[in-house]
This record gives sequence, structure tokens and C-alpha cells, in this order.
Amino acid sequence: MWLLVAFIAVPLIEIALFIQVGGFIGLWPTLLIVVLTAITGTILVRSQGARTMANIRASFSDMTDPSEPLAHGAMILFSGAMLLTPGFFTDAFGLVLLIPGVRSWVFKQAKSRVNIQSFAMGGQTGGPGGQRPHQDTGAARRPDDTVIDGEFEDVSAQDKQATHQPSGWTRH
Repeated sequence: MWLLVAFIAVPLIEIALFIQVGGFIGLWPTLLIVVLTAITGTILVRSQGARTMANIRASFSDMTDPSEPLAHGAMILFSGAMLLTPGFFTDAFGLVLLIPGVRSWVFKQAKSRVNIQSFAMGGQTGGPGGQRPHQDTGAARRPDDTVIDGEFEDVSAQDKQATHQPSGWTRH
């Protein structure tokens, strides 16, 4: 229901604002403002998007919760769509979403309404405290601490014998 209201209300608000602003400052200045906000918004979205992508990469490499940088990235993407949509209302909404403090506030509001049932990072599941049932409770293990035991046999080039006929596509 709210989506239907938004699809009806936003174009009506944009049309009313175009008529009001166009009547006050004229057609060409109105069109110039719309084009300039789209260009400025694109520049701002690119710079903030690059910064947010660096934050996302850092959170993945540090093994920290990436939900806030991902949410910021989604809000920056949405603000870019709003800034590229012609109109004063959508431009104002897009510019407000480019303010990092506003994005943090929106994320905190959304996070307070979400109930997480379970969460695991690094493949740890089950058991108390998110530990695997077979995992000891000693020092924390990291993915790169895994040791793989195996046996090998050295096969030199003269011991190798062809097990098939050449295909004609390769030279043996």
C-alpha cells in the first residue's frame, strides 16, 4: 500500500515543484538546476561509493561485521538513483542520503527493527558460543591455521609413461 502511495505522490510532488520553481525563476534556469544536481550527485556518489567500497573490503579482511558498510553502499546507490531522477524532491532526498550521519541514523533505525535469530562468522556454527561441537575451547583457531596431513611419492619425468594415445591436438 505504501509503495502505491509513493508511486502516486512522488510524481505529483515533482510536477508541482517544477511548476512552482519554473514559474518563479523560468524554464532554462530550472532545467539547468536539474542537470547540475544530476552531475553533482554523480560526482558525490562516485567518491562516497569508492570510500564505502574500501570500508567493505576492510571489514571483510578484518573479519568484522560488514552490515553497516553494505547498508551505506545500498543507501548511496539509492541516493544516486534519486539524484539522476529529474526533480527537486528526489534530488533533495538523494542529497540528504549522501550525508554520512543521516545514513548512520537510518541504519541504526533499521537495525533496531530487525531481530537476528542466529549469526555466525568464519564458518563457526553449532555448540555454545558459536563453536563447533568438535572444536576445543582453547586458543581461537583461524582459517589459515589448518594443517593438512598427506603422503606423497616423487615421480620423476623418466618414470612417467603415457596412459593414452596422443590426440593430435597436442604434442607429447
